[in-house]
Amino acid sequence: MPELFLEIGSEEIPSGYVQPALEYMREELASFFSRNRIKAGVPEILGTPRRLVVSVKGVDALQEDIVELFHGPNISVAYDDQGKPTKAAIGFARGKGLDVSQLSREKTPKGEVVCARVEKKGRPTPDHLNEFLPIFIGNIPFAKKMRWADKTRPFARPLHWITALFDGQPLGFSFDGIACGDLSQGHRFLKPDKFQVKDLASYLEKSANHFLLVDPEVRKQKILEQVQILAQEAGGFVEEDPELLNIVNYLVEFPVAIRGDFDPRFLELPKELLVMTMKHHQKYFPVSDGKGNLLPGFITISNMSAGHEIKNGNERVLRARLEDARFFYNEDKKKNLDDFVESLKGVVFQKKLGTLYEKMERICDLARILSTHACPDKEPQALRAGRLCKADLVTLMVYEFPELQGIMGGYYATHSGEEPTVAQAIQEHYRPAFAGDDPPASELGAVIAVADKLDTILGCIGVGLIPSGSEDPYGLRRNALGIIQIFLHRGWQVSLDNLVEEGLRSMGSKIKLDPETIKNHVMELFSQRYKTYLDAEGFPYDAIDCVLSTGLDSIVDIRAKVSAFSELKKQPYFEPLAIAFRRVVSILNDEAEGEVDTGLLNEPAEKKLFEEYLKVRGPVFRHIQNKEFSQALEKIVEIKPAVDRFFDEVMVMVDDVSLRKNRLHLLHQISGLFSGLADFSRIILKKG
Repeated sequence: MPELFLEIGSEEIPSGYVQPALEYMREELASFFSRNRIKAGVPEILGTPRRLVVSVKGVDALQEDIVELFHGPNISVAYDDQGKPTKAAIGFARGKGLDVSQLSREKTPKGEVVCARVEKKGRPTPDHLNEFLPIFIGNIPFAKKMRWADKTRPFARPLHWITALFDGQPLGFSFDGIACGDLSQGHRFLKPDKFQVKDLASYLEKSANHFLLVDPEVRKQKILEQVQILAQEAGGFVEEDPELLNIVNYLVEFPVAIRGDFDPRFLELPKELLVMTMKHHQKYFPVSDGKGNLLPGFITISNMSAGHEIKNGNERVLRARLEDARFFYNEDKKKNLDDFVESLKGVVFQKKLGTLYEKMERICDLARILSTHACPDKEPQALRAGRLCKADLVTLMVYEFPELQGIMGGYYATHSGEEPTVAQAIQEHYRPAFAGDDPPASELGAVIAVADKLDTILGCIGVGLIPSGSEDPYGLRRNALGIIQIFLHRGWQVSLDNLVEEGLRSMGSKIKLDPETIKNHVMELFSQRYKTYLDAEGFPYDAIDCVLSTGLDSIVDIRAKVSAFSELKKQPYFEPLAIAFRRVVSILNDEAEGEVDTGLLNEPAEKKLFEEYLKVRGPVFRHIQNKEFSQALEKIVEIKPAVDRFFDEVMVMVDDVSLRKNRLHLLHQISGLFSGLADFSRIILKKG
C-alpha cells in the first residue's frame, strides 16, 4: 500500500524543540487521517537538528465514501393533504442536490420528518495532503519562532527544503515559497550533496551514506557506546544522565565522541561547580572514578569526525570557564560567609516584600518556631543557618553561576568554620527544587527549607500574588508541594495552622490582605497541592477529598487517614456503611449541638444506638490519639447495625422539640466518631 513520506529540512533547530515537534507531527497526522476517513498505519517519526521526518505506511490512495443523513421538515410540512411535496420539501431536496422523489422518511423524537441521504464520494488522498500539509507545517509548535529574509511564515529556524512523497511520487504543494520535491540533503559538512528519496527505506539507506543517523534511538545508542568506550580508556566511567543524553542527541546528526582533558588542579574546585560547568554550560559528559570522585577529563559529542582541532578547542573553552570559576571561588573565600549578610540589604527579594535581608530575618523567625517543635536541641544552629542561608546570593560565584545557590553557601560556610550541620543545612535548603528531587537529608536542612518556602508563600499571597491558572511566577505551588514532601519525609507532627499563623505575624506590615483571607488562600493552596500529590500516589479521589475536607492541620496524619480510608473503601460492606453515615451527617442542623439526655431516650432503637456509641467511643478515640486510623475506622464500623436500626424505627424530626433535639444530639455524637477522620458526605457512591 502507498506510503506518505515527509521531511522538513532547516537550519539547526534548538535541541529542546525537536522532540516535541516530532510528537506533534505524529499525533496530528494520525488525527488527520482518522477525521478524513483515510485508512493509514501508525506514523513513524525521526529527526535531527536539521530535519523533522515522518513516515506513514499503509495509506489508502482514496478517501472512503460516506453517506450523510440530513433531517428536513416535518412530514406535515413537507407534504400537503393530497400527499404532494410542498415548497419546503422541494427546497430541502434541491439544497442537498437531490430530486424530491429521492427523499425518505424517518421517525425522530420530534416526530416523522423527511430526510436526505447524500452520498459523498471520497477524494484522492494526495489532494487532501496537498491542502493539509502546508497548514500542518505552519502549525508545528515551537517555543519561539522566527521569520527570515522576505519570508512571511514563521518557523523555528529558516527552512531550506521540503521532501514530500506519496506512493513514491512527489506531492504538489509549497510552503512559503519552498516547493516540495523528492530531494533531501546530506550532512552539512561531511557530505552536503543532495540525494533522491522514494520512501522511508530508501531514505534511511541513503542517509547512512551521507553521514546521517536520522533515527534518534539509533543515534542515542551510538552516543552511549562511544562515551562508555572513551571513559573506560580514561580509567573511569560516565554516570547515566538521560536529560543530558537527550539534549546532546538532538544537537548532532552524525555523533562522534571526543575525549578531552583539563588541568587536575581544577579538581580542587567544588565538584558541583565542575559538573555544572561541563554538563549544563558545555554539554560535556564528566568522567568519574566510580567512587564519587571526578577525573580530570570529559567527553564531548561532535557533529564531525574527530580531530585535534576539535579536542583542543573544547579543552580551551572549558579551561577559560574553570579559570574564571577558580578566580571567583578564591576571591569569595577571602571573606567569611557572615561578611556577605549585610550586602543582602541591597538586594530586593520582591518590591512589596522588601530585601533579601528582611526575608532572611523572617526565615530565622520561622526556623525558630519550627525547630522548637521538630528539633528543640538544634535551635541555635537553626537560627545560624537561617541567617547565612541567603548570603551566597551576593558572592561572585553565585552571581556568575546562579545554579549553584545554596551549594556554594555550604562550601563557604565550611570554609568559614561554621558547624557541619549548619553548612549542610545551607547547602540543601532549596530542596526539593523540582519534580523528582529529594527533600533535604538533614533535619536542620529541612527546617530551613520549610521556613524559606513558607515565607515565600505567605509573603506573595499576603501582597496579592496569588497563583491563578498557569500563572505562578514565584513558584508557590512548587514550594507548597516541597513543604508537604518534607513533612512526610521527616514525619513531623507540627501544626500547619499554627505555623502559618506564626509566619503571618512575622510578616508585620508587609502583608496587604487581612490575615484570615491570606490563611484561607494558603490552606487552599496546600490542599490543592496535597490532592495532586496523593492522586499521583494512586489513592481514590473521593477518599482524598473526604479526608482533606476535615482540615489540613497535620500533613502526616492526612496521608495516613487517606490510606486507611482507601483500604476501608475496598471492603464489600463499605457502600452500605457510607450510606448510613451520610444519613447521619445529612440530617444534622443547628439544633444538633448538645449532650444526650438519657431520660429522653424512649425508643429501643435509640437506646441501643446510644449504648453502642458508649461501647465504641473510648476505643475509637484511643486509636485516633495513637494515630491508628485503620483500627479506628474498623471500630466505627461496629456501630453501623445500630445506626440502620435507628433510622428504620425512629423518627428524628418529630414535633416534640425536646425529643427532636435529643435525637439530633445523639446523631451529632455519632458523627463525632468519624468527623475528624473523613467527611462521608463527599463519598462518591456507585450508581444503581
